[in-house]
Amino acid sequence: MTSRIVETTSGPVDGVDDGGVARWLGIPYAAAPVGARRWCAPVSPTPWTEPRPATAYGAAAPQVASPLIAMSPGVGFDEDCLTLNVWASSSIGPGDARPVLFWVHGGAYVFGSSAQTVYDGRALAASGQVVLVTVNYRLGALGFLDLSAWDPEADANPALRDLLLALAWVRDNIAGFGGDPSQVTLWGESAGGGLVSTLLAVPSAAGLAHRAIVHSSPATSVYGSARARSVAERLFEAAGLETGDVAGLRALPADRLVELGMLVLRDVPTADPGTLAFAPVVDGDLLREHPVAAIRAGRGHPIPLLIGTNRDEASMFKHMSSPLMPIDADAIERMFAAIAAEHPDLTLPDRAQVMSAYSGLRPSAIGMGIAGDIGFRMPTIWLAEGQARVAPVHLYRFDWATPMLTLLGIGATHATELPYVFGNLDGGPKDITFRLGGRHRGSRIADRMQARWLAYAVDGDPNAPGLPEWPAYAPEARATLVIDAADRIVDDLDRQRREAWGEAVVSFD
Repeated sequence: MTSRIVETTSGPVDGVDDGGVARWLGIPYAAAPVGARRWCAPVSPTPWTEPRPATAYGAAAPQVASPLIAMSPGVGFDEDCLTLNVWASSSIGPGDARPVLFWVHGGAYVFGSSAQTVYDGRALAASGQVVLVTVNYRLGALGFLDLSAWDPEADANPALRDLLLALAWVRDNIAGFGGDPSQVTLWGESAGGGLVSTLLAVPSAAGLAHRAIVHSSPATSVYGSARARSVAERLFEAAGLETGDVAGLRALPADRLVELGMLVLRDVPTADPGTLAFAPVVDGDLLREHPVAAIRAGRGHPIPLLIGTNRDEASMFKHMSSPLMPIDADAIERMFAAIAAEHPDLTLPDRAQVMSAYSGLRPSAIGMGIAGDIGFRMPTIWLAEGQARVAPVHLYRFDWATPMLTLLGIGATHATELPYVFGNLDGGPKDITFRLGGRHRGSRIADRMQARWLAYAVDGDPNAPGLPEWPAYAPEARATLVIDAADRIVDDLDRQRREAWGEAVVSFD
């Protein structure tokens, strides 16, 4: 192991190089958002002069520990969480100008960290084709609560502002690590994908990213100021405070805000199925209009987009009995009633149209199919259609499931593609993914996915040597890459469902 010191705009950082891959972990890109800076836009950290150790991940954003999220050893939770990590091949140095992958983790806007073991950047960095950056941002009530109606010092969308500052850090510093600030691919999954697709419609993000990759984005789960205000009111009530008592919220410890946020997180989708408590807000300032509406109208940033979903997105949520997705018939019916009440001018598909689109499924699977399409697949298609008007788009669906995941009935569920694209198939002793086999085939799928994603980061084209051609998405053919034991291209893969849904929930805010 050798030391690798790089100068940044805040001061020198001292990483470690093992002879194959160099890494700089836990680099602060912002000051701690604490005290009076809670719910405010982040600011740059206080500069330092001596080399700062960058050999351990920074703290994860405050959250409830989840058995489903494997963190690297020693990582705790703290409000002082605005750090990022840089990974690069040992062969890369200043001036080499490799394209940059900028990873935004998922976790329903309330969980996760760049320190999750599945996001270890070694495999991608070892290719020598890219420099990888993984980032933390504020979560839950601390990252998405909009208090600007009561406090002029508070900023809406703190988490989005975190990512903008982190991208500015990359622009100003990544050349010292061997990266090219003019070739940044913004990349995220689930909530991270939602943040990436939202940033495509944020005017101040212009020029900070030059390509985008979006996995399983809940793109329609972006809400207007009225709904954001109602979430804040719920949190004030849960805290036993008068509505608008922002000083009272600032006086609470972070773990108490996490606890209150989880109460609201469960309450909101229970009362209003299909709605998240914490998500980006159309605040009229940073985010001026709903991202799906902007992108469908061709008003998003005109950069290439690689986007897709997994075949069985909703099965994990049913398996966990999560309230975050409306899977049972009653919740789906109540969600449709709420949409109709809020948007009387919106034409919704009738029950017969919807059921016809899912006629090939078992009755028990229809709810999961509807939930996955409402939450992920249809918004993804709408984004692909809109962005294809201004830039090249490539659409995929991840269908591969190991024998064990198939036996458990969760299949190619939400987030199961991540170990393959990061090249981290060994999930530790508790990971049962390959207990019944499939490891060899999984390794080949990982190789193909990494080859395509890396090729895309290099020049915006995911076609890699030796792999089947992946045509760009266009309204005529609607080509989709289906990622399975063997890759294949299918035109208009979800035609029946796409036609049944139409534009039913594009305006659901």
